[in-house]
Amino acid sequence: MTRVRHNDYGVLRPPALGAWQPSLRVSVVIPAYDCADALRRTVPALARQTYPAELVEVIVADDGSEPPIEIAGARVVRVTDGWGRGAARQTGQLAATGDVIHWLDSDMILADDHLEAHMRWHHLIDHAVVIGDTRFVDAPGEDGVQSEYTRKTLESTRRLKDAGTSAYLQHTGASSSVRADLLRAAGGVDTSLNMAEDTELGYRLAQAGAVFIPDAEARAWHVGPSTVMLREKEVHRHNWSYLGDLIPDLRWLRRHPRRTWLVPYVRVAVAATTYEETRATVDSALAGTLTDAAVTLVGPWGKLTGERRANLDDPMLELRLLHNHYVHEPRVEFAESVPVSAAPAPFLLTVPAGWVLGADTLAKLVRHADKDLLGLVSVALAEGPGGVETARLERTAAFARAALFPGSADDLVDELFGSEWVSGAEYEFAVAEEAEPLAGEPAKWRALAGQRLGEVKELRARVEQLTAEVERLTAASEQPDDQDRGGALSSIIRHLRSTG
Repeated sequence: MTRVRHNDYGVLRPPALGAWQPSLRVSVVIPAYDCADALRRTVPALARQTYPAELVEVIVADDGSEPPIEIAGARVVRVTDGWGRGAARQTGQLAATGDVIHWLDSDMILADDHLEAHMRWHHLIDHAVVIGDTRFVDAPGEDGVQSEYTRKTLESTRRLKDAGTSAYLQHTGASSSVRADLLRAAGGVDTSLNMAEDTELGYRLAQAGAVFIPDAEARAWHVGPSTVMLREKEVHRHNWSYLGDLIPDLRWLRRHPRRTWLVPYVRVAVAATTYEETRATVDSALAGTLTDAAVTLVGPWGKLTGERRANLDDPMLELRLLHNHYVHEPRVEFAESVPVSAAPAPFLLTVPAGWVLGADTLAKLVRHADKDLLGLVSVALAEGPGGVETARLERTAAFARAALFPGSADDLVDELFGSEWVSGAEYEFAVAEEAEPLAGEPAKWRALAGQRLGEVKELRARVEQLTAEVERLTAASEQPDDQDRGGALSSIIRHLRSTG
């Protein structure tokens, strides 16, 4: 299986349409609600596909239509657990038997070779997410146009080859496909979402190692404008209310400096040792300028039972003190082992207890990783008799992609995403006994920044007052001494403007 670096799928060589022999089965899943007329256009087009009919099944997930949908050429399953597009997509894919799940909206019309165009990529690699070339038309038979957002994105990224970590933003439920195994590994569809469920799923597929491929030959036509085209601001207002919680990659939705988010940006894993040194590490991770970090505290927590004990002589005292200290902290979770993956968080930092992170350590490490889309940043902390003590920042998507191939995970990550070693001192790591006290430093600097902004506002207000005074004096008097006074004030104002 060919290895794709980042999202540069140009190394793949798909066969020409009509010139290959398929073997994978595909399930076309169509979420539907009171749209029988549209389905009477969409489903017949699937019967004309060049992809072998014996390898295709069509599933319509009826999301509570009245009367219930009946359509020839498709198996209809009724949504019974929840409602909405997320619930319908998940119901449909759970009923599917194909190797590949092909999402399709009910108001789409496919070219006869659309499925074949998609499926040739899935025969090359098992972690492709293929996106059809959807054009919007007012009526069937028109050529149509791409959405402006899609057109600009594809043009500016060499059709997503240079899209980096944001390729998933092009994932749409209108016409996209994914291996069923990869979909399950990513957790399936979020059944609670009735809008933006395709974007959120695309993000999780990216964390599962997906490569996103827009195929210009997978032609399709959407009859009528999309909801975004008709009500863009309202759609964004609705979706952004929860996407900030679910997709930490959307940094501009996380501008609040203190609140807790459902999915952290960086998960920090710390193996518990003594109460003091473990607490020093955990507290420093939670106190940094990257505020949407969370900690997994690793230890044999299952051994903490509730039987009578001698409090100060408890053999599990260190663990018990740590549990007491963090049990009500929402950003700390307890685990028996270091997580294999931080998914859906995009980064995992493992750091030994007793090492303290500087205020900007996490933010600096992530910036370094993102500069070249590195999959692994290894931090050399100290060298001792047992070797080099290290911290590791792992990109979730990189290690998920590497896990799809045999071999050393670190070597594969280096090949697929790149990796580097850096110095712990350069990134402000310090042992606990040498570290500066936390003392709310990030909050202190935010407060200082606010104070300085207030001073700038006061200076600007003073400049405006002096400007008005100059204009008044200039207009009111032509006396030389008054003009000199006005010139002096003008000089003062220029100085204040240059410094404020």
